Parts: sequence; structure tokens; C-alpha cells
Amino acid sequence: MKCLTIIGARPQFVKAAVVSRAFAKTGNIEEVIVHTGQHFDDNMSEVFFQEMCIPKPKYNLGISGLMHGAMTGRMMEQIEAVMLTERPDWVLVYGDTDSTLAGALAASKLHIRLAHVEAGLRSFNMQMPEEINRILTDRVSDLLFCPTQTAIDNLRREGYDHIGTEIVRTGDVMYDAALFYSQSARPPQTEVPERFVLCTLHRAENTDTPEILTALIQGLEAVSEKQLPVVLPLHPRTRAKLDAMGYDRAASPIRFIEPVGYFEMVWLLQHCSLVMTDSGGVQKEAFFFRRPCVTLRNETEWVELVAGGYNRLAGSRPDEITAAAEAMLAARPDYSVPLYGDGKSGEAIVKKLME
Repeated sequence: MKCLTIIGARPQFVKAAVVSRAFAKTGNIEEVIVHTGQHFDDNMSEVFFQEMCIPKPKYNLGISGLMHGAMTGRMMEQIEAVMLTERPDWVLVYGDTDSTLAGALAASKLHIRLAHVEAGLRSFNMQMPEEINRILTDRVSDLLFCPTQTAIDNLRREGYDHIGTEIVRTGDVMYDAALFYSQSARPPQTEVPERFVLCTLHRAENTDTPEILTALIQGLEAVSEKQLPVVLPLHPRTRAKLDAMGYDRAASPIRFIEPVGYFEMVWLLQHCSLVMTDSGGVQKEAFFFRRPCVTLRNETEWVELVAGGYNRLAGSRPDEITAAAEAMLAARPDYSVPLYGDGKSGEAIVKKLME
């Protein structure tokens, strides 16, 4: 059996590493990895393949830095050519990026079986490009691998039981990764305070509007000055937007550091007192490493984290951000609840594909 895996963004490298290990254990599955190039910075991409022992991509398309339509279209064109050359039995896509949608559409138009890992998630905010990507990818997939019961419930409300798509609850592959790689964690090269808040900030809806980005930074500055120092590995998009605004990072109370590899990120998660993020994956990783979380958005696709008191939505208002940080620093939720499976999601995915 041949499986074509399509990835392009940092969280997908983590997820794909889990399934790639499960593929390798079978001994009779050929995996061909296509890297679209959506994340092109070495610290955002190449370091992941080196650190996590992911098989080197057979194809690197080098497509990045474009508007959504142009990027998705160019990816589709080149992915289609790869599919016609490789003739896979399955195409495997992850999450909700432009790379995901491009791979899904190309596979469906060539009538190649498509499986979507992390299916069924919904933020119910159609202003988010990720929401459009995940909905469209689910709709053209043959197999939907869901991390939670909430994801399955979403799909059933949308009528997926009646359109011939198979829905499987596997648990979350990122939980597999957290368990497997936690022993390999290492501190970043830049020294960080003994007690700190770990922050990630990169989503277009937060960074592309100067007023919103300014409000978020003001909130993070207040947390850093009044509660605990904020350590923020700086995403290239966020760096560019801050520079365009003339923001003086050197004078900021926020501790900006360079983007970090996965093992360094795991160390930061293990040692921080609080996570603040607009990332979907980091919200879950905070839970995996038993850290309270504040989400810098008005909604989340990981609703079970909010319902269980592990996460709090803060939006972009500075007063809401500081109030949420104070509340979550004092929170003591029960992290023993098995929200995301048993750490064997990768094996479950590969077993189902082989059927």
C-alpha cells in the first residue's frame, strides 16, 4: 500500500511524525511525504524533520508567502502532478491549513481515497480561513479521523452519517507526540526566567489588523509587568507586522525570542506557569503538559478545554487578557480526565487505513 502524506505547516510535522512511525512499524506501507513549503523558515520547518526523525519529504514544493487563493491554487496544481506520478492508494491530510485543502481537493478530483486527520473540528467562525479549510476537507474525505467525541457530534449534526463518509474516533495524534517526545525536551538557547508565561501569537486575524495586534500586545505587556514575565517565540508573520508598526521589541517588557524547535517548545511548556496562545495545537499541548491556558481568540475549536476549566477565552481586549491570566494562574483543574485518547492514535489511524 502507498500513502501520500501532505504537510506544510509546523503543527502538521508533529502530527505526521506520529503516523509516520506507525507506518514504519508495519513494514509493508510505502509513505511518500509532500512538503508544500507553507512554512519555509528553517526554525519553522527544517528543524522539525531533523529533530523528530520524520522521513525527509520526497517532494518539497516551496510554495509560501502568497494570498490564500494563489497559494492554494499553486499547491493544487503541483500536488496533482505528484499524485499522477505516484498513484497512491490513500492521500492523508492533517488539520486545517491551505496545504490541507489543496491536497484534499486534488485527491477528490482525481478520485483517490482521502483521509483527514483531526476531522470534525469547528470554531463556528466562518471569518477564519482555517474553518473554511476544515469544513471543505471533511466534505470531500472518505475517512474522517476524529480526535474527540465533540468532533464526531459536529459531523453528525451536519449530516455526515448519511453521505457515505466513514467517521472514526482515534484520539489525538498530538497527545501521542507529547508522550513520545517529552523525554527529549531541552531548554532554548536563550535563557528564560525561572517563572514565566509562555505565549504564541501568529493567526492572521490577530496580526493583520494593527488595532487588534496593538491591543493584544498591550495586554501581554500588562501581564508581563504585573503578573509574570511573558516569553514569546516570535513567529515570522508576527515579527513582520510588529516591525511594520514600528514596535520597539528591545524596550518591551515582553521577552521576545527566536522561533524554537519542537523539543524546545516542549521544554517551555513543561516549565511555564501559564500558556497564552492563539494556536489551536498549543491549547491542547498546554493540557497535555498540565498547564492552564488563556486563548487569545473569541472562540476555539477545542471547546472541551473551556468547558472543563483548562482554558479561558480572552479575545483581544487588554483588560480581558489580564483578567483571564490572573484567573487561570489561580486555577487548579483536574488534568487526569482522558479528553484526547490513550496515546495510541497513530496506530489506530494506520490500522484503519490498512483495512
